[in-house]
Amino acid sequence: MKHVSILPLYDATLSSIDSSYQLFSRVNDFMKYQGKPPFYTVELVGTQKKTKLNNGLYHIHADKNINEIVKTDVIVIPLLCGDFAKAISKNKKYIDWIKHQYHNNAEIVCLCVGSFFLASTGLLNDKKCAVHWAVKNEFKKMFPGIKITDDTIITDEKGIYTCGGGFSYLNLLLYIFEKHLGREISVLASKMFEIDIERKSQNPFVIFIGQKQHGDEVVLKAQEFIENNPTATFTVDGICDKFSIGRRTFERRFKNNTSNSVVEYIQRVKVEFAKKRLETGRKTVNEIIYETGYNDIDAFRKVFKKFTDLSPLDYRKKFAV
Repeated sequence: MKHVSILPLYDATLSSIDSSYQLFSRVNDFMKYQGKPPFYTVELVGTQKKTKLNNGLYHIHADKNINEIVKTDVIVIPLLCGDFAKAISKNKKYIDWIKHQYHNNAEIVCLCVGSFFLASTGLLNDKKCAVHWAVKNEFKKMFPGIKITDDTIITDEKGIYTCGGGFSYLNLLLYIFEKHLGREISVLASKMFEIDIERKSQNPFVIFIGQKQHGDEVVLKAQEFIENNPTATFTVDGICDKFSIGRRTFERRFKNNTSNSVVEYIQRVKVEFAKKRLETGRKTVNEIIYETGYNDIDAFRKVFKKFTDLSPLDYRKKFAV
């Protein structure tokens, strides 16, 4: 049997705490239906008896204080809301306990932007972390040494699990059940809670937001130029000429400041332009592709799928309003 400690962190969301509690508890019910003993003991474990959640909108009561838990097997860090820096400061009393439990072989299951708090413990150093696309730039600024993954919604590294996307933590919990109890229980939980077990990526949901929190004026002007002209046909040399800068220097500075090459940035802007047209317009897919400045339809389709995991037609079917 595994002991699960769900932490009612200051300014966590009630939904992520309750969902975790319900899913771990229901897995015990599934085991019971199969004539097997319960697998999890689930408790809310805090630094005080009552904690404010969601900017004081709710209060939650802990079952036990962290000082009463000598050994736990799974620590669930819930999704945070509001001011991440403030939440990190308010939750500092958990850090030593979490680190001690992790070094005593506890697994850490971190839900979405709970990763801001987990990163503050130092346990994510030299590890991969999945972060919600909307706060990726903020996370990079606060924790520049942590490697963010863009291609999956779940990371699994040395007993630490993270996920990107507001409710993708449900997929992470299914992943944990599969690791602990096998595919059958994970699929059963997926069916009972109607969670799409095959969701693997944030890419279809991402709205591209260029990283602009840097001090390079030339790069910033180039970004704005590209974004303000999504239908134009660009060359890197042409952009360099416009801003009177050598190509090698410009490409290096652009990559360092935006985490994208110049070509990738142009592609992302054009894909975002096409996505909006696919969502709301009535033009054909080919007409929209030509409107982005691409003459090679197949080339754009490949670029579009690279960043969204969907073809333009499938994207329209999924998101058209």
